Amino acid sequence: MFRRPLRDLRALGSTTMLRMRDTCTIATRGSKLALWQAEYIRGLLRSLCPRCRVNLQVIKTKGDIIQDVALSKVGGKGLFVKEIEEALLNGSADLAVHSIKDVPMQLPTGLLLGCIPKRDTPADCLLSCAYPDLDSLPLGAHVGTSSLRRQAQLKALRPDLHISSLRGNVDTRLRKLQEGAYDAIVLAAVGLKRLALHAPFASQLDTQVFLPAVGQGAIGIECREDDYELFTILSQLEDTPTRVCIEAERAFSRALDGGCQVPIAGYAVLCDDETLQLHGLVAELDGSCIIRDSVKGHASLAHQLGVDLAKSLLSRGGRTILDRLNQQ
Repeated sequence: MFRRPLRDLRALGSTTMLRMRDTCTIATRGSKLALWQAEYIRGLLRSLCPRCRVNLQVIKTKGDIIQDVALSKVGGKGLFVKEIEEALLNGSADLAVHSIKDVPMQLPTGLLLGCIPKRDTPADCLLSCAYPDLDSLPLGAHVGTSSLRRQAQLKALRPDLHISSLRGNVDTRLRKLQEGAYDAIVLAAVGLKRLALHAPFASQLDTQVFLPAVGQGAIGIECREDDYELFTILSQLEDTPTRVCIEAERAFSRALDGGCQVPIAGYAVLCDDETLQLHGLVAELDGSCIIRDSVKGHASLAHQLGVDLAKSLLSRGGRTILDRLNQQ
């Protein structure tokens, strides 16, 4: 019932021991989380191709360099991937390991997401040194987040909260919490899990109430579309159910022309082997208006379900919100 992307099918081969070039280079950002993900994929590739030397090429992106400005104000798309994609295109790297939520909806000509392994938890997590959960935060509590999506949903649930921008790597954000700069912060649960980081109180937010970012919790491996040898290997790391859910979420975001500059959220789940349900929202920054909807259909229609959900939200007021925010 699931269909792999046509360009992936061209390269599938035997799943027995594979022959590969002597070396393979993974391009990655230099944050601890990015390096964890790159090392994870390197380990999987080494198990598939023991004779291949897999190297890491650490690249600093625009999003890494600009740390004193909120992401929503930096502008542009691909803040965390553009320089990495340039390394793929010029041949200095063979593949790149990304957090899917950082990957733009439109990839450069010649590149594609050759593999999406099994997704980890997509949920957000509220962290605090003094308060167990969102409801226990005092009136007017100071909460840090770099995400307009999180800001809007927090304000919808707790209009009294004071929200301010929080940039930096996961450990940097936790340090700011521990230093008392915030009463609480919101981070992706998967980053905390992968880096084994903790706070005195951690409350995972229900994905049915607090929708995650499109692709959150999933890793994507980007490569050149003509590298058939690499496709053959990556096919063994592919998780088809995750691919289907990510396809629906990214189609939804693409139809909204979404990015980190606007508060949108989308999350797809497989209800059974053939039925996919996609939830999405468009919100005002202050949470005063949250437009939500969901669609359900056959998993083979993942892309169309994403487009249909976007059309529904746009027709119910989402277009007005997004047009206004994109003009600011």
